[in-house]
Amino acid sequence: MKKIIDGVRYDADKAVKVGAADNLGLGVSSVTDFAYWTAELYRTPRSGRFFLVGEGGPQSRFAQSAGQNTWSGGSDLIPMSKEEALSWAERYLDVEVVEEHFSELIEDA
Repeated sequence: MKKIIDGVRYDADKAVKVGAADNLGLGVSSVTDFAYWTAELYRTPRSGRFFLVGEGGPQSRFAQSAGQNTWSGGSDLIPMSKEEALSWAERYLDVEVVEEHFSELIEDA
């Protein structure tokens, strides 16, 4: 997926894939659930910006308006700050992946 947002081009084909996740078993039990989603976190190689590419049902963050008070499933590209990307990665990705991509934001207890 490719998208230009606020004058910045995001292109998943040219970005580094950090990791992928979905919410099966985390509140939904099937891909047919309206809240189901699947997403991949990316980092741009040049500027190091993070973004999420995903798709999901009408009750997911990827829902699309289908008219007055009506929603359908959809897909989207969502830019994220480093801190937002870290928070998403901490929740859904393995600790080794989080340490590899966010080491400068992680401190020891």
